[in-house]
Amino acid sequence: MTLLQEFDRIVDALPDDWTDLDLDLRILDETRYVEAATLVVTCNAQPYSRHDWHWRITVAHRFGHAAAVPAVRSTMRLLDEAGFEGELIERGSRVGRVEVTQDWGRPESVTSRFREIRSQ
Repeated sequence: MTLLQEFDRIVDALPDDWTDLDLDLRILDETRYVEAATLVVTCNAQPYSRHDWHWRITVAHRFGHAAAVPAVRSTMRLLDEAGFEGELIERGSRVGRVEVTQDWGRPESVTSRFREIRSQ
C-alpha cells in the first residue's frame, strides 16, 4: 500500500467530526532521509531527534493550527512519486471540538460564512 493510500485509509476511517489527527511517518531507506525531508516540509512535518520514527505530522480537518488534509495528501503523493517506501501510522485523533471565534464586530456575511463552514 502506498503512503497516499495509507493516509486516505486513516482519514476515511475517522468520524466526520474529527478536528485533528497525529501521524507518525517513517521511511524505510534511511539513506534518503535528507531527500525525504525536503518533501515533507510541505506539510510542516516535525522531525524526531531520538526516535525510531522519522517525523510527526499533525493534520487539521476544518480548522486549527496544523496541516490541511490536501497538503498532507500532496506530500504523500510526492513521496510515492519519488519512490519512497515507508510506514504511516495514526498516533491519535481528537473529535467533537468546535472552533471558537470572536464574531462581535464582523459583518453578517463573514459570520454566516463561518457558520456554513462549521456545519459541513
